[in-house]
Amino acid sequence: MFTHSRRNLTWWFTCSMGSIFLLFSGVVYYQRVVDQLEAIDRLLYQKARVIAASVEYEETAAASEKVNLADAPLLGNTPSPSDSEIIYARWYTSTKQLSQYFGPLPPEQLVVGPEFQTLRWPEGMAYESFPPMATETAAPPRLRQITLPVHHQDQVIGYLQMAAPMTLAEENLRQALMGFAVLVPLTLGLIGLTGWGLSGLAMQPIRKSYQQLQRFTADASHELRTPLAAILSNAQVGLLAPGDRTSEKHQRLEKIVTATQSMNKLVSQLLLLARHSDTLAPETIRNLELKSLVKELIASDPIQAAAQNISLSVTLPNHSIWVKAEPDLLRQAISNLLSNACKYTPAGGWVNVTLSQGARSAWIAIADNGIGIPAADLPYIFERFYRVDKQRARATGGLGLGLAIAQQIVQVHGGDIYVSSEVGQGTCVQVELPN
Repeated sequence: MFTHSRRNLTWWFTCSMGSIFLLFSGVVYYQRVVDQLEAIDRLLYQKARVIAASVEYEETAAASEKVNLADAPLLGNTPSPSDSEIIYARWYTSTKQLSQYFGPLPPEQLVVGPEFQTLRWPEGMAYESFPPMATETAAPPRLRQITLPVHHQDQVIGYLQMAAPMTLAEENLRQALMGFAVLVPLTLGLIGLTGWGLSGLAMQPIRKSYQQLQRFTADASHELRTPLAAILSNAQVGLLAPGDRTSEKHQRLEKIVTATQSMNKLVSQLLLLARHSDTLAPETIRNLELKSLVKELIASDPIQAAAQNISLSVTLPNHSIWVKAEPDLLRQAISNLLSNACKYTPAGGWVNVTLSQGARSAWIAIADNGIGIPAADLPYIFERFYRVDKQRARATGGLGLGLAIAQQIVQVHGGDIYVSSEVGQGTCVQVELPN
């Protein structure tokens, strides 16, 4: 029980802290992308301003002769440097027609879009020959492009378009991703270990209090057995004495016997819960064949008596199913579930027991068409002393411990119990036991 709770606490702590860390990592990576783009944009803008400042504008009658690009870097008569980081430069007229360019053949008509754009590498253009491409990446890098309108006395005289590779930025981002790929799993692992340790520390006082309560329950239940046995034996001796069996004395003795037997049953169940609350002793574990166990339980006198007025059937596989379990405890758990199914199924109803083999577990399903359990009560049915129908429970002699005992026994074996029910339609209880 405590291991299960500690595992849940660790899981939730890891999920919450891991989500915060992943969100923080995403923000850091996004900010890094923004910083890299801003660095490329500043470089492009500075180079574009240098070229734009070199453009000469002349007041002539012919519009085509207004702009002189002879002295402009990249676009003029001066050859481009071999180590230039610019992939292409283009000059479009004020009417957005191509005038002069450097690099791959551009479109004749300029389509004005955002000032800065991220584009794919031009098709058919080799990228290994460019000095900025000194990288071992298999795919060509992306380009960052600027389209800058050039003004003269508040008049647009043309458009300058340039692009530079994002090689360095992509390499930096790739390294950042590789760092995150190593850092994130490592951090999540450390968070998980920290959560496991912190949950253990947090649960120590709870475990200590629970163990003290369990010891008290076990000691009290054990000590109560002796006086209860004395009361029961004396009452039964009184009943055996000759006399009028309809007398008030005789009736009171019968009530004492009934009450004492009920108390004995309660004490035994509390003692069972106290002794098997967490783990099983390794020497008590046996290889148990479930098929034989289910057959034995179905044929037992208590189950046959409980199923006297209903149809009790069983569906078993052809092969044997083995589990590691403490035989007496597992027998009691399944017996409790069978007794409950028979007890709350009206006369003429049916109860079916199905045994099956899963990939890693054995499954025992107990289905009936009984009175069912309201949806509001389903989350609480495994709590100790919880009874769905108080009046019916008193009439059948239920103490509200049968399901709690069954669940504790199954969980201490490493399994679990699942319940689905509908009022007036019936209930299905599934027991999962690891192979």
